[in-house]
Amino acid sequence: MTRYSAVLFDLDGTLLNTLPDLCDATNAMRMELGLSPLASDIVASYLGDGVDCLIKRALNQQLGQTPDAGKIQTGRKVFYQRYHLVNGDKAQIYPGVLEGLREFSGNNYKMAVVTNKSTEFALPLLERSGLSRFFEHIICGDTCANKKPHPEPLQHACKLLNTPPEATVLIGDSANDALAAKAANISVLLVPYGYSVNKNVHQMRVDAIVSDIQEAAKWVAQQKN
Repeated sequence: MTRYSAVLFDLDGTLLNTLPDLCDATNAMRMELGLSPLASDIVASYLGDGVDCLIKRALNQQLGQTPDAGKIQTGRKVFYQRYHLVNGDKAQIYPGVLEGLREFSGNNYKMAVVTNKSTEFALPLLERSGLSRFFEHIICGDTCANKKPHPEPLQHACKLLNTPPEATVLIGDSANDALAAKAANISVLLVPYGYSVNKNVHQMRVDAIVSDIQEAAKWVAQQKN
């Protein structure tokens, strides 16, 4: 008997490469405030904790320091306006994602997305990419009181899917995913191609590193009780 009955997925950096659109919105915000644009690898290093953290980091360029409230408010307004316009324009589904999702679906796994991206951006993006049809539920960064790496969003997903944590696996790309899953007693697989810029996925405490979602589907299917 297969060990798992449900699979949870991170969004940015796992299912979709959204960096180009995020870069466009970030640099539009910075230029509006008289700042020079940032290289994409710098913007990538600011991802993973939600849009508001991205805005603060991009306005300051130094993690751990906070720009003044007025600049944050102005930057947030510009970023949200711009990102609504470009959300999904350049986003690309990673290789192996469609094949893997079809395999999971064909084997009747319950599936949900758990992302730190806010609802107003995550839902249109999944619709535009054509991926939303695979998922029973989409848990966003503003669905629960806490975001990943807190376990609450994953625990909420398990309740919605009516599946116990021990029968659930999360597929993600970052330390936030690994920490949240372990705190929720959920197995975790990480892909190496996402936005985990500040920490190598091979150094994280995970159940396995998989090359893509298709390999993840094969790994999950092989796990038995």
